Amino acid sequence: MLFKDILGLEHIKNHLVTTANTGRVAHAQLFVGPEGSGVLPMALAYAQYLLCGNAGGENEGENTVCNTKCNSLTHPDMHFAFPVANSDKVKSHAVSDHYLEEWRQFVKEQPYGNLFDWYRHIGIEKKQGQIGVDEAQDMVKKLSLKSYEGGYKVLILWMAEKMNISAANKLLKLIEEPPQKTVLLLLAEEEEQIINTIRSRCQVLHFPPLTEQVITDALVNRGLSTSVAHNIAQEANGNFNKALDLMNKDSEDLVFERWFVQWVRSAFKAKGNKGAIQELILWSDEVAKTGREVQKQFLNYCLTLMRQALLLNYKATDLVYTKIHVEGFDLNKFAPFVHENNIMDIVEELEKAIFHVERNGNSKIIFTDLSIKLTRLLHTKAA
Repeated sequence: MLFKDILGLEHIKNHLVTTANTGRVAHAQLFVGPEGSGVLPMALAYAQYLLCGNAGGENEGENTVCNTKCNSLTHPDMHFAFPVANSDKVKSHAVSDHYLEEWRQFVKEQPYGNLFDWYRHIGIEKKQGQIGVDEAQDMVKKLSLKSYEGGYKVLILWMAEKMNISAANKLLKLIEEPPQKTVLLLLAEEEEQIINTIRSRCQVLHFPPLTEQVITDALVNRGLSTSVAHNIAQEANGNFNKALDLMNKDSEDLVFERWFVQWVRSAFKAKGNKGAIQELILWSDEVAKTGREVQKQFLNYCLTLMRQALLLNYKATDLVYTKIHVEGFDLNKFAPFVHENNIMDIVEELEKAIFHVERNGNSKIIFTDLSIKLTRLLHTKAA
């Protein structure tokens, strides 16, 4: 991938090119950025720049063969690690090498894709993937070998926060004392989930969300009118992956907002109406049938929507980007029910639910309990 193909982030491109040209390449780097900001494309472009010895600020040097290998993700000195799980294809001890073919296709089609897109691509959307100790052993083994082409060796570890403790501890020595001309690029969305012993040994580079103008221009180049592209860019809130999903009407948020509206309407009907509790239980059963990654995504969507409702309630409309497409539901009318007397409790209950889902709690119990508590909290009076 070329730097010129990456949306925005010119200051980061310039920084990475300068470090490469001056020979000041940190052996362990942590790229942190929100979903859809371009962390993975930037890491791919940087790896190609290092491996192919290109100069002049772009990956179009004379080393055509090397550039071709990098573009197809088949360069022997470019290694990958990413979250996986056992599946119909891999019955046990799944590692990234088992899914390399699918990975190359995924990166080609969705370089800005998120973790759930990847899980869906390899058919494990109902499981929780991880980077385990088997993966760490593979990484150590690969990087201990000599460079195939005599230059750099680069490992791109996507979604590094999915490393379990055993894998992280296995990688510590490699990060502290890597072989010569070995570069580890750890990519993450949530820096705080990476253990301190790993994080403290990396040079951290933070990626901001993409600007509305950058996303608008990219969507216009894909054939949308400027007005439609601007509306989508505003709703995407710096997330190009979400912008593409909205453009293609394939966003998970479109499903989540229907769940949310049904949930909230049932919660309002439940006040003083014992019969409506049955609706909440049926809704909880329905959501519980989905995979844990979907459940976590939905709960995070609810967190975002509650915060947006609070901003709307306190007239901070410039900060509100979320739109609800469900007919008959007006976020402006819902907003007054989210206020200073209940927002902290609502957020706490949603975060507790995410915590329990991640730890394989009983989904039916988690969502039924959350639904009953939400009903009580939404009826709390403002000060």
